[in-house]
Amino acid sequence: MRVDNKHYRSIFLNDDCSAVNVIDQRQLPFRFEILKLKTADDVIWAIKEMVVRGAPLIGAAGGFGVWLAMKDSINSADFVDKFYNKVNELKWARPTAVNLQWAVDRQLDSIKDVSDWEEKARILLETASSICEEDISQNKEIGVHGLELIRSIIKEKNLKQINILTHCNAGWLATVDYGTALAPIYLAHEAGIDIHVWVDETRPRNQGAKLTAWELMNENIPHHLISDNSGGHLMQNGMVDMVIVGTDRTTLNGEVANKIGTYLKALSAFDNNIPFYVAAPSSSIDFQMKGDGTKITIEERDSDEVNYMDGLCDNEIVRVRISHQDTLARNWAFDVTPARLVTGLITERGVCKSDKNSILKLFPERI
Repeated sequence: MRVDNKHYRSIFLNDDCSAVNVIDQRQLPFRFEILKLKTADDVIWAIKEMVVRGAPLIGAAGGFGVWLAMKDSINSADFVDKFYNKVNELKWARPTAVNLQWAVDRQLDSIKDVSDWEEKARILLETASSICEEDISQNKEIGVHGLELIRSIIKEKNLKQINILTHCNAGWLATVDYGTALAPIYLAHEAGIDIHVWVDETRPRNQGAKLTAWELMNENIPHHLISDNSGGHLMQNGMVDMVIVGTDRTTLNGEVANKIGTYLKALSAFDNNIPFYVAAPSSSIDFQMKGDGTKITIEERDSDEVNYMDGLCDNEIVRVRISHQDTLARNWAFDVTPARLVTGLITERGVCKSDKNSILKLFPERI
């Protein structure tokens, strides 16, 4: 997608294929900086510190991380143990999004029958690149299927302008390109549809305010930033026509783990008869998790993310405390939306209901 009319991907190899370049999302929207990740430890740090975030992008970074772990280890005396120990550390750098574990396991599977370690390294780089290309293709297809939903809602409601609410950031910054929840919005805009987006600020890290609004600004898509608690009011007053969010992990039974606050938006949408869709690439569907969403590990992050905020002051990014110094805080990063509140899943293979039979009908090879 575009930054100042120049195309970027959120992750890409540098020119000599010695490192992985990523956009430092901690600096947005105030500064646009690209960092080089040269080692697996760099990738682990970038994932934990949310230099890169968003389930598909974490998966793509994890794929490159396995390759870098091989590069880091290959000349060591204990290179086999070093490699697998580092890969295991990488795999669990963040626990909720399934894409990271999926990408690491895919990488390991790609080299399991190869004995030569130089050849393993070549295959790992090739597979990491394939993960990125597949992500872009899947996201574009999600956009195509989501665009048809947008068109059908416009026709059904006889709308001149469609108002879509989204939560957190599920745009191109959360993927390699296009995004998941924002992909249908981008394609609708390209198709000339009059579209307006309500952007949740998404506390405590404010990915909606910092990232989604910035993406939409760069694409010249009309939008307004709103406080997280405004969504219900907007829905009650007929100001939202549909909700589209992303997912970090969707179970085979259709339960959706996504950024904290998603569940509340789903409840409001359900109560006001507003369609609530989840953009879910197959890499974010946990086909092994057949129980309910209570089995999903919910990441709890540092409480400082709740007690502090950062922003721009006199052209400097500053961090300020918003609570008393003795105030204790808790910081769950995700919540789980029950399948009954989800109108449908938008996947790269089409739209389906959020239940096991419907998901497997689109992905019969996973039965």
